[in-house]
Amino acid sequence: MQDALAEILASGSEVGAALAIYVDSHAVVDLWGGHADAARTRPWERDTIVNLYSVGKAVTAVCALRLVEAGRLDLGAPVARYWPEFAQAGKAQIPVRHLLTHQAALPAIARALPSGAWGQWDVMTEALAAQAPWWEPGAGHGYHVNTQGFLIGEVVRRITGTTLGTYLRESLAGPAGIDFFMGFGPELDGRCADVLPQQTTPEGEELRRQLSVDPASLSGWPLMRVNAYRNPPEVSGTGIVNTRAWRAAEVPSTNGHGNARAVARLYSALAGDGEVDGVHVLSPEIIARATEPQVYGDDLVLQRPTRFGLGFQLAMAERPLGPSSRAFGHFGAGGSLGFADPDARVAFGYAMNQGRGGWQHKHVRHLIDLVYAAL
Repeated sequence: MQDALAEILASGSEVGAALAIYVDSHAVVDLWGGHADAARTRPWERDTIVNLYSVGKAVTAVCALRLVEAGRLDLGAPVARYWPEFAQAGKAQIPVRHLLTHQAALPAIARALPSGAWGQWDVMTEALAAQAPWWEPGAGHGYHVNTQGFLIGEVVRRITGTTLGTYLRESLAGPAGIDFFMGFGPELDGRCADVLPQQTTPEGEELRRQLSVDPASLSGWPLMRVNAYRNPPEVSGTGIVNTRAWRAAEVPSTNGHGNARAVARLYSALAGDGEVDGVHVLSPEIIARATEPQVYGDDLVLQRPTRFGLGFQLAMAERPLGPSSRAFGHFGAGGSLGFADPDARVAFGYAMNQGRGGWQHKHVRHLIDLVYAAL
């Protein structure tokens, strides 16, 4: 594995990267290398963290599922039970589970929001509460690129009285030694790798082409797809991902920071008995419930097939996670990845600071293949 990661870095496929593997709850691979900056003056260190984009969606889901297990959150109850303002615009009956399965029909906000609104929690959640569904909730699913974290996070906040980032840190990440953050102070900036412009791929170029239009010229579904990534303008982290303001904010679908070790450590609990070094994460019953297929088919936002459980991407023929059909996890933009395989009791974490447009890439698949070949 060490040679494989070194080859990836030497080939220029990545500038800096880290890989961590757990088997049967034991760390068996913990590697890192390359550089944390474009000038290649700062080496990637053992404790380097980086923006992992949508890898944080599964972490957000784990927070909500912990409240389900504790009996504080009912997946079948209307979101409005916990967040009364959400009942606006015909949304009174949307169940909580649809926030986790991308069926809530709220992947974007139609009303143009100003620059910087992504960092104002109340502005984002009030806009989502006022937004009408883009399609009949439950009748289809579409990837809630940047809104899912605000939606789930507000439910968590209404129940716990704390922000999602605070809940994660105090109830799970801190006690379990999981080096993953949603919103943090300048004391961690020295550990952060800069996120670099992604390498060009056909998939990434097509997405950039679709998003290059002026949203003011659009309406209906084209507006939905553009605004999912660009309303407010920097909500995907575009142009601000390495700033103090971005790191301080909580944008749970998009700006979770961590490293491969943290991601694999969390998934080691989900691949096993639900605990990591004696700290409870989720019960086996809740894990099994969360990883049952909920939706599989054409995604109304991504316009390609996707398959989801309750907050987790599930293995699918178009995008396998190793050989097991029961593997689950979440990719992040550029190629970061965390997943659990309950059959092999394997947990996988991969982090990098450049990557390529889209999700899974050949060199990441190669690393996964090497893991299973070594079992």
